[in-house]
Amino acid sequence: MEGTQQQFERMIAICRDLFSKKLHDYGPAWRILRPASLTDQIYIKASRIRSIETKGVNLVDEGVRGEFIAIVNYGIVGLIQLESGYAETTDISNDQALALYDKYAKKALDLMLVKNHDYGEAWRGMRISSYTDLILMKIYRTKQIESLTGDILISEGVDSNYLDMINYAVFGLIKLEFGE
Repeated sequence: MEGTQQQFERMIAICRDLFSKKLHDYGPAWRILRPASLTDQIYIKASRIRSIETKGVNLVDEGVRGEFIAIVNYGIVGLIQLESGYAETTDISNDQALALYDKYAKKALDLMLVKNHDYGEAWRGMRISSYTDLILMKIYRTKQIESLTGDILISEGVDSNYLDMINYAVFGLIKLEFGE
């Protein structure tokens, strides 16, 4: 059986592949999105996952897996936007976008490895629905931080929340792919 790092990397590779294909089709059109808009996109995806989990059925063809992939990709785009700022146009090449994607995917992996060491892979004992709830909680925290325009007292900040959302979504993907 693959270890956690290999499983994580495999799920990120799946997410990156979709990101790359969308870059081919649309270019980096997401460069115009402000971070708050990305937070809202993640909210939409997490809300849909929760709805599917609660109702037990979905009418749109794409299921939970696709939504977790979208959360990973929007989270990484959010991190890019926090660093680079949003643009009025698509101001980077597809290759630059992929390099930034890889930078933040690695940052998420590094954070997961550190936390996984300290928490002893406790995430493996959690239900997928708990990842959904934790992502939604992180979204609400992020929205609060955004409404404070970054004037926070003890929070880790929007970037830390995006990283956690990415990692919870990857955990969901690992559980969906490899089971308990």
